[in-house]
Parts: sequence; C-alpha cells; structure tokens
Amino acid sequence: MTVKIENSWKEVLENEFTKPYFLEVINFVKNEYKNHVVYPSGKDIFAAFDSTPFSKTKVIILGQDPYHGENQAQGLSFSVKEGVKMPPSLKNIFKELKTDVGIEKPESGNLERWAAQGVLLLNATLTVRANNPGSHQNKGWETFTDAVIEILSNQKQNLVFILWGAYAQKKGKIIDKTKHLVIESPHPSPFSADKGFYGSRPFSKANDYLKSNNIDLIEW
Repeated sequence: MTVKIENSWKEVLENEFTKPYFLEVINFVKNEYKNHVVYPSGKDIFAAFDSTPFSKTKVIILGQDPYHGENQAQGLSFSVKEGVKMPPSLKNIFKELKTDVGIEKPESGNLERWAAQGVLLLNATLTVRANNPGSHQNKGWETFTDAVIEILSNQKQNLVFILWGAYAQKKGKIIDKTKHLVIESPHPSPFSADKGFYGSRPFSKANDYLKSNNIDLIEW
C-alpha cells in the first residue's frame, strides 16, 4: 500500500507497509477515525518521521501513546502544539533539562525544534482514542515501531536511544548496545519522576556521546 511518509523513511520501511499486520492496523485506525475522535489528526500520524528523516536521525526519544486530550497530540512524543498547556510529564522533562544543562523552561511545549535537529520523537503507538489512554495498544503499531527501532539499530551507527520508563525500556532489547548509547531512567511522569528521572542527566549524556563520535550536538 502507499503510505505518505518522508522519502528516506519510505525507502527503509517499504517492506513493512505490505505486511499483513500493517494492513490490519491501518484498517483498524481508519475505522476508529470514522467512528470516534482519534488523536493525532490523520495527517500527523507519521509526523515524527516527516520531521526527522532517517538520514538525519541522531537521537531517539521513545514515548508510549500520543496525548489523548483535545489539541495536545501532534505526532511527536512528549510534544504539544503551540499555545497548548504543557502536560505534567513535559514540565518534568523541562525541569530536568534546566538541572542538567541549564536551559530555562521554554514558553512552548512544541518540540519541533528538537525534531529538526535529528531527535526522533517516536511513540510506540501512533494513535489513540480521545480520553482513552492505551486504547490503540496491541493493535499492531508496536510491531511497526519495533521494526523502526530495529532498522535504526542495524543500519546506523552511534545513535542515542533515550528510554524513559519500563514500557520504553522493553523495546530497548532490540537495540545493539555495542553500536549505540542507550540511556534509561524512570518515566518523567509525576508518579515516577522523583524515583530516578530527576538527576538522570539524559541531555548532557546524549551530547557527550555525540561529541565523542564527532557528531553535531543537539541544541536542547
């Protein structure tokens, strides 16, 4: 099937788009959009890929579901659109950013500026029903995003994978840790941020690794 996605991703993911599981998830999602309010909007399902081409990906921050509240989800993990109130997890990410590298909390929670620099903001599940977290889990999206992680791990060198929380860390088993840096900590959610997310310094660790491999740093 034809999937509208950035060209360098289309090239490496072409085989996935014809597999039975992918056709099933697309049919499921189409049906959900017809019968329910679903986030993000259809045009933003693959926004993470369109914002960060495969060829430019340096860092991967893995989320779980898109935000399920009105106007929040934009297809980039943890990010919200301009003018939208920051969810608690994102506030905590910015708190750690300040502690880690001294950057003040921005006014906007839109992380497109990270994506443009090569930070793939990938959710494990790419869609969700409004006000119903987890509603599109175990429908096939995880198989697709596992394939994305495996392709990144196999075909690229010296990537940084930032895995927050047990859910993201399960997917870390696919990553070749001899070729890439994997940074793991508890999730930035208010329920777990003070159990090791605060003080984990993912932003400086990522840049130290990129620097040691002569890769342009991320301006967080």
